[in-house]
Amino acid sequence: MKDYIGFLREELAAHQALFTQLEALLPQISEVGQALRDCLARGGKILLMGNGGSAADSQHIAAEIVGRYKKERRGLPAIALTTDTSIITSVGNDYGYEFIFSRQVEALCSPLDVVIGITTSGNSINVVRAIEVAKEIGATTIGLTGGTGGKLAALCDYNLVMPSSVTARIQEAHIFIGHSVCDILEAD
Repeated sequence: MKDYIGFLREELAAHQALFTQLEALLPQISEVGQALRDCLARGGKILLMGNGGSAADSQHIAAEIVGRYKKERRGLPAIALTTDTSIITSVGNDYGYEFIFSRQVEALCSPLDVVIGITTSGNSINVVRAIEVAKEIGATTIGLTGGTGGKLAALCDYNLVMPSSVTARIQEAHIFIGHSVCDILEAD
């Protein structure tokens, strides 16, 4: 039987190194949490999107907001734009995959809302197009990215760029941020 402990130690060390660097992002994470609180206080909702693992992260974060994170409280309005397969497949078929999120933002978003795009590169065209539409509508826009922040870096009101180019590490940090803003939403 092969021993993977050395490999696992390297992966854990990489994870820990990235999370140590997240200290520098705490002020931005706090601002994003406050932007989400402000959105909900004014009667808005939170729309989230991403592809692949980022789609799962969108759904995970929306579930924590709608259901509960740690505290018993009323449900809060959040929607993962990754869950309606009929919309995704019809828009993908009729308009193209690059429009699967922007069409939903066009239909569901108002200036009161926050739109969160999760993409490890910051360059996923369907997320970029949706953020562009959200900006035209006047919604607050947030990017959760990695590397250089990609195209979202210049588009979003807030872009939290994970200091890594490794997809797995970026996604681990994205969930930390998702959980952190849920803590802020539930703070008294």
